[in-house]
Amino acid sequence: MNVDDVALNFTPGTLIILNVVLGLIMFGIALDTKPSDFKVVLRHPQPFVIAILAQLLVLPAVTFGLTMLLPVTPSMALGMIVVACCPPGNISQVLTHRSGGNVALSVSLTAVGNLIYIFAMPLSIAFWGSLHPATGPLLHAIRLDPAEMLLEIVLIIGVPFAAGLLLRAGLPRFAQHVQPFVRWFSLIALVGFIIGALAGNWAVFLSVIGAVLIVVAVHDAVALGIGYTTAVVGRLGTPERKAMTFEVGIRNSGLGLGLIFAFFGGLGGMAVVAGWWGVWDIIAGLILAAVWAWRTKRRTGSPKGDASQHAEVAA
Repeated sequence: MNVDDVALNFTPGTLIILNVVLGLIMFGIALDTKPSDFKVVLRHPQPFVIAILAQLLVLPAVTFGLTMLLPVTPSMALGMIVVACCPPGNISQVLTHRSGGNVALSVSLTAVGNLIYIFAMPLSIAFWGSLHPATGPLLHAIRLDPAEMLLEIVLIIGVPFAAGLLLRAGLPRFAQHVQPFVRWFSLIALVGFIIGALAGNWAVFLSVIGAVLIVVAVHDAVALGIGYTTAVVGRLGTPERKAMTFEVGIRNSGLGLGLIFAFFGGLGGMAVVAGWWGVWDIIAGLILAAVWAWRTKRRTGSPKGDASQHAEVAA
């Protein structure tokens, strides 16, 4: 079976459900966003600049190189590029907290970063996808329209995010009360959706499972490594390095999956890569966060380390 010629089985109604779940994820992020989160970026721009450069430039460029080195088909390579061009996933804040990282930095990076990705994501996908010798013909055949993708991203990211910010500003206590429920419900719904999509297209998944497991594991490890390395190069503290690791390494692959079905017809290699990434990066992130928390607890007696470190960026 040539995965480049296979379109996964997906109905228009199922795509609507996916978009609603993605909208809930962005709504939940906004409910947890305060004006002070944006002010943190203005007061301490260095971590934000490092994170944005790592996400918008370094990660897609390194991913481009990986698609040339790893044994992937053109559609799998394009799936990797789409994932690398996605904004950070909302579970990055949960993992940062569990690892003893700087949660204030993580929240501010996610909040501001998602606003930038509304405009940057379609341009990034079009640029890196067209540059690649194997994926360029796919984009040409599909005739990807960045303006149309921008509109789709505005509807999935921008509108729910703006609605959440308005609700947080108008009813802060209510927003704070419902935010944990929205966050976890949307996350569980997304993971369940991805697992269901893979199960519903099991024959396609089995045909490429060996390559997909290796490719996604390597790609995810490299993404996490880019986040940590750029933080080290930027001379950020340990809590900030943890936050940066998850902000760069955890991508909103669910959004990528939605765009793959909306603009690429659910092309097999793309959808399988994005779908499995959504499951694996949570597993890998939880393992890394647990290891970091364990090491910090051994050194300081607390899984969160010195609490004063976490206020460094937020101060």
